[in-house]
Amino acid sequence: MQRPPARIGEALAAVETPALVVDLDAFEHNLDLMANAVRGSGLALRPHGKAHKCPDIAKAQIARGAVGICCQKVDEAAAFVAAGIDDILLTNEIVAPAKIARLAALARSATIGVLVDDAQPIADLSAAAVQAGGTLDVCVEIDVGAHRCGVAPGAAAVPLAQAIAAAPGLRFRGLHAYHGAAQHLRQPSQRLAAIEAASAMAAQTKALIEAAGVPCPVVTGAGTGTWQLERDSHVYTELQPGSYAFMDADYGRNALAPDEHAFEHSLYVLATVMSTPTPERAIVDAGLKASAFDSGLPQVHAVRGLDYVKASDEHGVLQVDPARGAPALGDRIWLIPGHCDPTVNLYDWIVGMRGERVECVWPVAARGAVG
Repeated sequence: MQRPPARIGEALAAVETPALVVDLDAFEHNLDLMANAVRGSGLALRPHGKAHKCPDIAKAQIARGAVGICCQKVDEAAAFVAAGIDDILLTNEIVAPAKIARLAALARSATIGVLVDDAQPIADLSAAAVQAGGTLDVCVEIDVGAHRCGVAPGAAAVPLAQAIAAAPGLRFRGLHAYHGAAQHLRQPSQRLAAIEAASAMAAQTKALIEAAGVPCPVVTGAGTGTWQLERDSHVYTELQPGSYAFMDADYGRNALAPDEHAFEHSLYVLATVMSTPTPERAIVDAGLKASAFDSGLPQVHAVRGLDYVKASDEHGVLQVDPARGAPALGDRIWLIPGHCDPTVNLYDWIVGMRGERVECVWPVAARGAVG
């Protein structure tokens, strides 16, 4: 773990860059907006911890009514359990024996859920849970359009649910029906069509499982791009948005329907201008190792005439509009990352700013937890 880039109480000018910075006013607005939009709906909010990997943020979400969080890796879940988070759904399939054993051990001190889309891991999860002396919650994952993991919706899910319900040490909780590919469909009509289809698949599968005599209390899924659609579907019982707390440049490209809630950008990579070699070019100290580039280049926030156009390992190249003039050496530039989740995974610390002052410095405790 690297040393923190700032100390509580310091001014913005003292923050060492590149640093991962959260605007606390925008961040808290996002948390409150989501919590209030779900409260009273009868649905559970289970935000996805893979977006922030930070127990302090998970605790802020739970304090606002979330039932727990999601994770995607066993070691990620372990970091949150160690910090006191006691209800975690691992939204992934786990097949390696060592990982299954670690997951079952976590269930001794927290409520732990996991996914299956094949019969083989059910016996392994059962044996590990019995040996650890705990109980694992298990959901059957169905493929509702993402074409990633997941058994085909419908009849194929029924024997898996029956096997889980009959296995010692396991508790069948329901269906995982997450349509990841729908989150970044740009037009509201596209997202609506995708989630209407996903909801129909989940409803049909749930009905078949219950007709076979197995209660199916949970249908969990949804993300930042579609959560209102799942909330209003009358099919889903639990929502898993993650990026809403931060937002990023890619989510900013989604067009919103008139009734969709708009979240604010709260996560930034703070960079410093370290060179102005020509009037048309400035260089900042945040390059490929400071931001994820899988969803495009970072965007310069709230400054006209500066565009982030190229990156190398430790350099970011800004194109300068001659009409505005070059920034000065030492100027701070706020960059909106293209994709928040993998950007967070590059940092050991999140610096929380309230105006121009550092209010908190949070460890990214699950950084690098890929096992």
